[in-house]
Amino acid sequence: MRTDLFDLHRGDAPLLISIPHNGTRVPDAIASRLTDKARRVPDTDWHVADLYAFARTLGASMLVPTQSRYVVDLNRSEDDVSLYPGQNTTGLCPVVRFDGGPVYAPGAEPTPQEITTRVDTYWRPYHAALAAELERLRTAHGRVVLWEAHSIRGTLPFLFEGPLPDLNLGTASGASCSPALEARMTALLAAQSAFGFVANGRFKGGHITRHYGRPQDGIEAVQLEISQRCYMDEATFAWDGARAARLQPLLHTLIADAIGYARAA
Repeated sequence: MRTDLFDLHRGDAPLLISIPHNGTRVPDAIASRLTDKARRVPDTDWHVADLYAFARTLGASMLVPTQSRYVVDLNRSEDDVSLYPGQNTTGLCPVVRFDGGPVYAPGAEPTPQEITTRVDTYWRPYHAALAAELERLRTAHGRVVLWEAHSIRGTLPFLFEGPLPDLNLGTASGASCSPALEARMTALLAAQSAFGFVANGRFKGGHITRHYGRPQDGIEAVQLEISQRCYMDEATFAWDGARAARLQPLLHTLIADAIGYARAA
């Protein structure tokens, strides 16, 4: 299913990969108000859909938006409550970049009414598709895993101190999935030595993980935030095939195991 707002690939396995920050499009009426740096949409989760492309061969569903997070952040709640109170972060319609600089030219920030319109136009259709696909898979299998796929520049002083670990697993501190699934994912990450990792560190899971993860109802949500140095050139945003080839076997193992867990549960 392809629309102007997102591409939904429907698989037959009990796992949906949501990639809410993969989009790069910005409508002209918004782009004309952005700063020069923001027009490059530097805070995109670059190439994540390509990184997980193998998952379709495992039967996973995949939901990928077309629009940039600068239009509206699909991984924030519509009431724009901070995910990390007391820490620097960005909002539902970001006005600050990850490096602390402005997204908009002075005086060109979106009004409350414009934000409401963007939520109705872009945010709601994505979440409606996400909820419907989760329900389809849960009905078919009895249990489904929602895999929130993200990436971010590995060092961003405005948001966090020092470099991030390579892989950042988030389960809302254990609330968004069962202890069994969290233990399986953590064990697989601990069993390898090529990439450092942390569980429920700086990134515990965004709105989608926290909102949709209801293990008691058969929907288990896990977020994996990948430091972009693991698969691309952070300075140019270019895909690095050699780096990606080192990472993808581990991602394949994680996704395949999550599917196996959901099928056996």
